[in-house]
Amino acid sequence: MRNGQKTAWISRLCLSLAVLLALGSGTGAAFAAEPEEAVDEFKLVALGDSISAGYEPGADVNTVPYGYVDRLYEQALLHGRASVSNYGIVGLKSVGLKAFTEGAAAGKSLTGEEIQASLPDPRANAFGAATAQLRAELATADAAAITIGGNDVAPLLTSASSLTDDQLNTQVAAMLEQYNLNVTASIDALLAINPALRIVIADQYQPAPVLAGKDLYDKLNKATAAFTAKLDALAATYVAKGVKVEAVHVAKQFSGRESMLTYMVSKRDFHPTQAGYAVIAAAFGNVLWGSYSELAAPAAGAPMSIYVGGKQLNTPYKPVLKNSVNYVAIQDIVNAVGATTVWDSKTSTANIKFGIRTVGVKLGATTVMVDGAAVKVSSPAYMQKVGKEGKTYVPLATVAGGLGFSVVYSSKLKTVFINP
Repeated sequence: MRNGQKTAWISRLCLSLAVLLALGSGTGAAFAAEPEEAVDEFKLVALGDSISAGYEPGADVNTVPYGYVDRLYEQALLHGRASVSNYGIVGLKSVGLKAFTEGAAAGKSLTGEEIQASLPDPRANAFGAATAQLRAELATADAAAITIGGNDVAPLLTSASSLTDDQLNTQVAAMLEQYNLNVTASIDALLAINPALRIVIADQYQPAPVLAGKDLYDKLNKATAAFTAKLDALAATYVAKGVKVEAVHVAKQFSGRESMLTYMVSKRDFHPTQAGYAVIAAAFGNVLWGSYSELAAPAAGAPMSIYVGGKQLNTPYKPVLKNSVNYVAIQDIVNAVGATTVWDSKTSTANIKFGIRTVGVKLGATTVMVDGAAVKVSSPAYMQKVGKEGKTYVPLATVAGGLGFSVVYSSKLKTVFINP
């Protein structure tokens, strides 16, 4: 896990993607071979407020969030090896993002209060103490994804209905001017750490549905449009200088669907529902990769999904979950990764070769041989009857990892991502 946080309770609440990064229950042995040569890895750092943190109403320190950043990690894994670090702070405003990123750029450790006064996030001090880790991660990152501004404009939800159009325009203009200054300073701080960093930043959706009142709805949408225009203009100033800053248009995706994509109707809370987080992820994904693939967990009782190099493994020999270990037919995984296999009938061992690596899997053995070294497995290879055939099933993570592939299991999706 790469979020820089130290304690277990912080790790659980922090959107560090622990569910996706761990090889825990449902995988093979906790084994991952290091490749002989450096491989490309897409590195994403998420920054911002509770939207980046993946917050939903009722979440506490034991909640494992599943927000837009988690979904971006899944999308990244469809394109190759990836890692994600999440520094989303609940309650953060643009002024807090400015302090946090400037602290990282200066190599200065901060307290929660120094980031922003009275932050409600119990991890604020831990985040402030992790600025060195943030700086190191940003220095090698490919992209930074940011959501910020919701807490800046939140007061409009309660005040807009009582304001005249002129008063609202004046208040929005002042708010956006301060937002512009803070976000500009934040972007400059990020670029001071990594001038080649690609920065993608979302505009701000408005969560109130039309049933809250047509007049209020129109006023809030007008303010949202002004927010989007300000962000577009800000991004354009950087693009004109050859800097990779891009606006992600989330607001238009929420328009007219506020009651489904937020909790405003059900819980009087402006945070996204799971459907809302999926929409936000798609908006970011389309900017980052030009596409977004909808992923869903298999139906109850169905075997897990497997993606190898971004392509789903489709086979009549279904994966099997046995003793909390994911197994696949040996020839399926060999074919999927482009390896070769030689069966040694004397020792009942399948020797799988990929490049300079060899993994020897013996039926019933509690170890596999990886380049001649024994690696213990929690459950051995076995013979599975499939119709009238007998198929050798092997622990997926052990074999793929032993061949030098990255193996990441998502328990949320019941999906394994394998990348060279």
